[in-house]
Amino acid sequence: MEEINLKDLFNYFVKKLPIICFITIVVFLLGLYYLLIFKQPLYKGETTLILVQDNSNTPMTQTDVTLNQRLVATYSKIVKSRKVINETISRLGLDLTYDELVSKVSVSSESDTEIMKITVSDRNADNAAALANSIASAFKNEVTDIFNLQNVSTIDRAEVEEDPYNIHTLRDSVIFFVVGLVLAIAVVFVIYYFDTSIKSSEELEEKLNITVLGSVPMYKRRKSA
Repeated sequence: MEEINLKDLFNYFVKKLPIICFITIVVFLLGLYYLLIFKQPLYKGETTLILVQDNSNTPMTQTDVTLNQRLVATYSKIVKSRKVINETISRLGLDLTYDELVSKVSVSSESDTEIMKITVSDRNADNAAALANSIASAFKNEVTDIFNLQNVSTIDRAEVEEDPYNIHTLRDSVIFFVVGLVLAIAVVFVIYYFDTSIKSSEELEEKLNITVLGSVPMYKRRKSA
């Protein structure tokens, strides 16, 4: 493998600086164009629930806590069940199928707690909040019907978010710029690496093991007036 002269490489990059700037700017502008024109903003609606004791007059034991923690996994499946999702579609009069709506829903739980969170993503902030709250309500009704328990309580209802969660203009702009710069440097490096032309008399002497007696500088003819 041919050794790379760092000084020559640096000088080569300096000469190709306009190309590096051009590629960087093009990638940056293409990224911004995609971000502003094609990327759809998405909003989150999040409802937080907690599993509580059904009989509030009886002190909660560690056994009750452990049971509720285990129920979180089961309840997470119920949230995305057809009955809960279809009831939400019916309540809100949505023109959506079960698959279309359930793809927007995610359920998470805090580790070793009785807290679960229902999150809905949608292009409309109002819809995201309304869906999360409606699914939580339908879920609580379904738990009551199945287990004959009322052990789910709402901690926080979903509120309308002002800003989309998937678009961060400043952060994304920095990423586009860095990607463009890295790509430009990579392109110039590849060109340099595969460039077999002789760039100096010193390089000629080194490659052919001969002594250069003289060199003719490049002369640019002036245009006559």
